[in-house]
Amino acid sequence: MEQKRGLCYLLRLLSVLLALTVFLSAQGVLAPAGYATTKSELDALKAESAQLDKEKKALEQELKQIGKEKKDAQKRKGVLEQQIGTIEGEIKNIDRQINTYDTLIVEKETALQVNEAEEARLFDLFCQRVRYMEEEGQSNYWAVLFNAESFSDLLDRLVMMDEIMAYDNDVMDDLLTTRAQIQTDKTELESARSERQTAKTTRESSVKELEGKEKEVQGILSELSKDEAHTKKELKELEAMAKAMDDEITRKERELAEKEKQNPGSTTVSTESGYLWPLPSYKNLSSLYAGRIDPFTGKPATHTGIDVPAPKGTKVLAAKSGTVLTSAYNKGGYGNYVVVRHSSGNTTLYAHLSSRSVKEGDSVKQGQVVGLVGSTGRSTGNHLHYEIRVNNARIDPVTKYSGLTYKGKAI
Repeated sequence: MEQKRGLCYLLRLLSVLLALTVFLSAQGVLAPAGYATTKSELDALKAESAQLDKEKKALEQELKQIGKEKKDAQKRKGVLEQQIGTIEGEIKNIDRQINTYDTLIVEKETALQVNEAEEARLFDLFCQRVRYMEEEGQSNYWAVLFNAESFSDLLDRLVMMDEIMAYDNDVMDDLLTTRAQIQTDKTELESARSERQTAKTTRESSVKELEGKEKEVQGILSELSKDEAHTKKELKELEAMAKAMDDEITRKERELAEKEKQNPGSTTVSTESGYLWPLPSYKNLSSLYAGRIDPFTGKPATHTGIDVPAPKGTKVLAAKSGTVLTSAYNKGGYGNYVVVRHSSGNTTLYAHLSSRSVKEGDSVKQGQVVGLVGSTGRSTGNHLHYEIRVNNARIDPVTKYSGLTYKGKAI
């Protein structure tokens, strides 16, 4: 009778222990589900950062090859502006890296908390098993085996004892695995925090570098404004450049029209009849279409669009829906510029942007951001140079809007 009670006790213990094993196995060691994805995002950002750094160094080499003469000032300004664009890209990349590190740190902190709780539970269970074995002693186990009533009963008891011992080993293995994972969590968490701090330091350095490059550009602008002979020569070059721009837009228009003919609907974007003002909060113009006083020479000159002063970084919106014909950097005149084609022969151009938000071939909606206000190219300050073409010919953009002012007066 006493033996049967002992056997029943061990069977009940085994069933409880096996149930616990299933529960603990379900819990497992936590490795955050999004961790691999977050790491992959970080790796992609670091690869992008390395490419930007490579581009910046190549521009630095180009800058060294350009002379210090006044005739080279515009070239230096162009390369510096490209560097500024690259550095701004680096800063945006670092900001995304820092945000991703924040996510990574939260994921690892959560995993660490869960795994530490799991370790405490497994350790408590392990201690309970050690105390039980100390209290029962090995003789109790042997008694269960030697008091078997038959050979078949002995085999059943051996299986039961093997399962209990296997469970004890599993508890120990789980405890060791969890402790190892906790150490990994701590190492990776510390590494993420350290890399995040490095990224913040790099960002501060990039911001200072950006400020230095912008000061250099302002110095060059001062040089250019004093060099009347050079600016007169430049005006002729600008006229040739404007003609080249018209030819380029016409050529790309034809290419797009041919593409549409061969594959109807492939590039066509339905557009609006009216034009949205690209800078809703800024409607005072600094230069009108056609004739104006050139800001470099102080003398009358032809102007291919209108100029709208606005703070650097102000969003420039697409006037109408369409397809991006060109998104590029022009060292001589336009700087960063975007051309959007709305229908056959109808385009808008946005120039002197600090950065471009679209690429060639993109479909854009009316009101979508195409770039940010800047002073790249032949420019003396932050503003948007805006052009409209109808039937492949420039028109005065002012005719398409109301509520605009010039030097404080309505136009």
